[in-house]
Amino acid sequence: MNSSKILDVVIVGAGAAGVGCGVVLKDLGLHDFILLERHEVGASFNRWPAQMRFITPSFPSHGFGLLDLNAVALNTSPALSFQREHLTGKEYALYLQTVVEYFQLPVKTGIEVHNIEPQPGEKGFILKTSQGDVQSRFVIWAAGEFQYPRLDPFPGADLCIQNTQVRSWDEIQGEEVIVIGGYESGMDAATNLVALGKRVGVIDRAKSWASNNPDPSISLSPYTVQRLEFVYGTGRLELIGNTDIVGVKRDANGYAVVGAQGNERLEYRQWMSPTPPILCTGFKGSLSTIAHLFHWSDGHTVLNECDESTRTPGLFVVGPSVRHGDVIFCFIYKFRQRFAVVADVIAQRLGLDPSPLQVYREQGLFLDDLSCCSNDCVC
Repeated sequence: MNSSKILDVVIVGAGAAGVGCGVVLKDLGLHDFILLERHEVGASFNRWPAQMRFITPSFPSHGFGLLDLNAVALNTSPALSFQREHLTGKEYALYLQTVVEYFQLPVKTGIEVHNIEPQPGEKGFILKTSQGDVQSRFVIWAAGEFQYPRLDPFPGADLCIQNTQVRSWDEIQGEEVIVIGGYESGMDAATNLVALGKRVGVIDRAKSWASNNPDPSISLSPYTVQRLEFVYGTGRLELIGNTDIVGVKRDANGYAVVGAQGNERLEYRQWMSPTPPILCTGFKGSLSTIAHLFHWSDGHTVLNECDESTRTPGLFVVGPSVRHGDVIFCFIYKFRQRFAVVADVIAQRLGLDPSPLQVYREQGLFLDDLSCCSNDCVC
């Protein structure tokens, strides 16, 4: 893939963020850009467990100026395409592939980006890939999180089954299962396992199921709470909160899960599981692979008001890793509001007419004033 041509933009990743951002660049009339994807379009969604569903509902409301919550492009609706409110991962991957085909996005699959080398004097970037070097004036990082799970949060984590490794919950053996982690992925695992007739214990560092924070980036979604209440009523689900897992060990009886409880985490308790525990402790995110190109604060990248790295000008981030203070853009309906913000800056620096982005502002997809972001709710 070595070429002397310098592209205007390279988007790394062809998931929801990469594809959506690619459509915006296409609307700007930009031609010299590509999307690089190491697997296939929508790869992360294709790898969801078969029973996993979107927690955000899809609805064909675009005709009334309200874009389907899971759509990444104007005038598209996963709900209308699949007649489903809560899509599977494979259905959503097909939606993304359809968007790529319809908008004729320049996606190149099977290419892994190993490193990004900024050029002196802010003269663009050289991307080191599995198929040679690619030169670009700007880079938009959209590689997501799902394929980058936290595999070593405590000693013995390697004895567990990471939830991203599960293709179907039917594969899990035994009648009793321990799930470590109580946020969305942990609760999805638990509800599906209980539905299969298993007894499940969920151990969580906090007590996610009891949070009433109105931001679904922090609390469980209504869809998850509704399913949780149903399976809890079966008597086959135990919820154990405020517990830090110290480690997992294997012995003759199965797997011993040791946790520290109490305000000072000085009380130790052990749970036995005949089968490997399910690890649902979140993701480290793809930005960890290019961490040296960012400033970091409290474990998060520092971005300017245009979602550009404060350390490496010309490198932008779109997708679930974007946050500004307490404003977290980890859902599609949130982070898609920043595509046009990034595209507007790139258009200005390339000398392009940004007026095609006006429709994004009119449709509520050009969120450049974060002062309006509040989760307050009066009832």
